[in-house]
This record gives sequence, structure tokens and C-alpha cells, in this order.
Amino acid sequence: MVELSATLEQGPVRLEPVAEHHLEPLRVACAEDKDIWDIYPVSMLDENFDKAIEAFHDTTNWVRFAVINSQTGKLVGMTNYINPDQHGVVEIGGTYIAPSVRGSGFNDAMKKLMIDHAFAQGFTRIEFRVDTRNKRSMAAVMKLGAQHEGTLRKNRITWTGYVRDTAVFGLLKEEWGA
Repeated sequence: MVELSATLEQGPVRLEPVAEHHLEPLRVACAEDKDIWDIYPVSMLDENFDKAIEAFHDTTNWVRFAVINSQTGKLVGMTNYINPDQHGVVEIGGTYIAPSVRGSGFNDAMKKLMIDHAFAQGFTRIEFRVDTRNKRSMAAVMKLGAQHEGTLRKNRITWTGYVRDTAVFGLLKEEWGA
């Protein structure tokens, strides 16, 4: 399959493939919003950060990015392409951005950059899978033009023991920019 790993930059958003030098700034960024981690499948706080990073290193089907605010040079989060396949489908997820850039259009710009790159690399469908408690993320994905295709009921147990429902959204290449 096509190589998705690249440094991507547009406007205030710079995405760099995650490297060792990103880990400590990422730890700091993740600690900026301790309450949000309750709705994530894994925690990236305190001792859980190292366990999560170790688990990420063991997965071969994720393309991981450090998210950098190019205006300040500060690392403000992470995002990923997940499970790119030979049929032209890839998921964008595992995204966290610090409160300092939320509500500024930063996430929108970041997702558009990733979507443009994936479609330019030959992918034809992008999926988003969101915990149904995360209303802000679901609204953001729909604002991009993705369609809610259904909800997987009680399909994932999170690090807190909560059994979540996952909303699945899809965006087709021919829908993008139409």
C-alpha cells in the first residue's frame, strides 16, 4: 500500500512522523487536559503514558504523527492514520489536541490536511470512529462532510472499564470538496 508517513504542513498545522524527541513534549501536551482522557480508549496520563507509547510501538498498522502548532513551534497533540488497507480505506483517529488550540479551527485544518494527503495517495474512503460520549469530535467529523453510517453498540472497553458505543463515520473521495 501507499506510504502515508510524511511531514505535512499547511497554515498553523505541522504533522511530523512521531520520533523519540516528540515523546516528552507529547507527555506535557497530554497532561494539559486531565479530564478528557476518561472518554479515550487509553489514558496518556502519568504512568499510563509510557504504557500507551509502548503499545503504540507494538502496532504496525498505525501511521503516527506529532501535531505541532507551526506558529509557536509547540507540540500540541497527536493523530494517526489507522489500518490503511489495500482496498483504499484508512481511518483517521487516536487524535488528541491540547486545549490551547481547540476551538480555533486548528483541528479542522489538521483533518483537512490528512484527508487531502490520504486521497492524494490513492485512498478512496476515510473512516472516523468516535466514542458517542465525545459530542465535540462527532460534530467536527460531520462538519468535514463525513456521513454517520451507524453505531457499534458496546464494542470497546476503555481503560476506565467503561463499555463504549462507537459512532462510525465515512467520507468518500468523490464527496470530498464536492
